[in-house]
Amino acid sequence: MNLALSEEQEMLKKAARDFLEERCPKSFVKLMEQDDRGYSPELWEEMAALGWTGLVFPEAYGGSGMSFLDLAVLSEEMGRACVPAPFFPTVVLAGLPIMNAGTDKQKGEYLPDIVSGKTIFSLALLEPELGHDPDAITVEATRDGNAYVISGSKLFVPYARVADYLLCVARTSRQQEGVTVLIVDATSPGIACTVLKTMAHDQLYEVVFDQVRVPRENVLGQPDQGWPLVQSIVQGANIAKCCEMVGNLQWVMEDTIAYAKDRKQFDRPIGSFQVIQHYCADMYTCVEGARLCAYQAAWMLSEGLACAKETALAKSWINEVSPRVLNLAHQIHGAMGVSMEHELHFYTTRARPVEVGYDQSSSYLEAIAQDMGLV
Repeated sequence: MNLALSEEQEMLKKAARDFLEERCPKSFVKLMEQDDRGYSPELWEEMAALGWTGLVFPEAYGGSGMSFLDLAVLSEEMGRACVPAPFFPTVVLAGLPIMNAGTDKQKGEYLPDIVSGKTIFSLALLEPELGHDPDAITVEATRDGNAYVISGSKLFVPYARVADYLLCVARTSRQQEGVTVLIVDATSPGIACTVLKTMAHDQLYEVVFDQVRVPRENVLGQPDQGWPLVQSIVQGANIAKCCEMVGNLQWVMEDTIAYAKDRKQFDRPIGSFQVIQHYCADMYTCVEGARLCAYQAAWMLSEGLACAKETALAKSWINEVSPRVLNLAHQIHGAMGVSMEHELHFYTTRARPVEVGYDQSSSYLEAIAQDMGLV
């Protein structure tokens, strides 16, 4: 497999980095942490104008028709810059499922507005039980004529307050996998959002549905058979997040190495000491391993190949090395590394939730073991 980026991907990578370095400095990221919306509509419009929100969608809907691997390149740069924007929930958690499972009418209605940046989507999946299997879905959607009525509570819904639509995963049958994915107008009566305080200030909400009516035509995919769609959503989300984390860890490594070369103790750079050299070398091997795992999974998904094992490998490995890289970075930086004035904390606070998002390492290790025939 050719591991080098194509010329087009290199151009995308450079353009994204140049734009984000100018328009999304850490001062802006900090400002957005204190903003109730958690993002800048002006920056969002600029990102849409650059074609980022339409990167992976067909030209028929105004998109660029590029691949998930191209999205992985962009996700890495966004992770590097800690971009505060509803890009991930809109494009990855909702846009891709609509493109892959939506009817022609649904695609025509929603995708052009996603591509243009006019509409923001999110995914309401996780519940207080925090399970990652069909049994954990207890929010009910009951048939009532030509509509479904949703009742229950969802947790950790990103950017729910500013979302125009939510993909809600609800139980519509007593069968174990009898769930349905519904496209819900976020302005519908009966929806209440409460912000959840998180260390990353990453705009996560509890969303309560109280007798919320949704037209039957808003079912995404097949009613009562939505669990395979949910699994595909989670797979794409995990791969995209892994690529985002590669960008996060790459910045941390580069900043730490630069600091080790510049910081002096005993009249010499601390990077000249063997222990610091080994720390930096350990960080490098972790980051490069993470990149290879993440991009292998992204490439296979782009090619339409089965990649459950590769996704599990990428997620479990990045869950393992992310805290290691960050801990080493904080050790090398010393007291400065735990100061809120230093930019390192932006990356640490964003990395921690990724370790548990969409299931923990143990389940992915079990999936790999099962692929080996051990379970």
